[in-house]
Amino acid sequence: MAVPKILLFYKFTPLADPEAIRLWQRDLCESFDLGGRILISRDGINGTVGGELIDVKRYLRKTREYPAFMDLDAKWSEGNGADFPRLSVRVRDEIVSFGAPGELRVDENGVVGGGTRLSPEQLHELVEREEVVFFDGRNSFEAEIGRFRDAVVPQVGNTREFVAELDSGKYDHLKGKPIVTYCTGGIRCEVLSSLMINRGFENVYQLDGGIARYGETYGDAGLWQGSLYVFDNRMSMDFSDRPTVVGRCYRCDAPTSHMQNCGDLGCRVQLVVCDEHAATTACAEHPIPSTAVGERIAKITE
Repeated sequence: MAVPKILLFYKFTPLADPEAIRLWQRDLCESFDLGGRILISRDGINGTVGGELIDVKRYLRKTREYPAFMDLDAKWSEGNGADFPRLSVRVRDEIVSFGAPGELRVDENGVVGGGTRLSPEQLHELVEREEVVFFDGRNSFEAEIGRFRDAVVPQVGNTREFVAELDSGKYDHLKGKPIVTYCTGGIRCEVLSSLMINRGFENVYQLDGGIARYGETYGDAGLWQGSLYVFDNRMSMDFSDRPTVVGRCYRCDAPTSHMQNCGDLGCRVQLVVCDEHAATTACAEHPIPSTAVGERIAKITE
């Protein structure tokens, strides 16, 4: 019986010839009939691929045969066989787009000057000792369906807005507090934590492996609440069969963890919507002010 699986992975490491890596990765994925998205830069590789379990395992084994990727961070989740409509393998200035490629420093050990890594178990130990601030390193809409308890959720629509958000001064009151950054799989916090340290935040941690690894460890029995937004056709995933539902339908405010793209192809808004209203999501159907997402998040995190 076919078993579809999704592999989330990244590795910060200097790459002398990103284009050569791109061609090799494209051919490798095609040989195993994998779909997904892979970004490559001079600072490393970042990807999510999906396919049959045996093929994804073969792909991972082959990728790790390249010395620079031997210990790349990899996490698994369940797929449905239709998670990726196509394969995209590209070279970019950044493998996670903060818009600050000149600020990031990477050596063979990874990001230089980033936050202290915490395993899920170490995170719990820290929370027991100190009053920490959870700092969401994702786009604000992702936090609408799931986040760590009492987390600070910056009002950013994309990762490139984080630099201006940090430079705005609105989080300066947190500079002397223990801050735990978190994101989906850990990669965004590799960069975010270094940006924060560069701006005077003194005690910065990063959740190693991100929410995905935390969920693998504690499911819904820990500090995480809700569903995890993912960037494929699944849109979200849960860590148990009884997750806390924190999302609210944008139309009727009913509890839901379902998220989907606006029905208007010209709109890039992603909406939290219940099953009843899922078929009628289009710009003409939701005259919501641009601040609505931020207002809902503010109410959630107050």
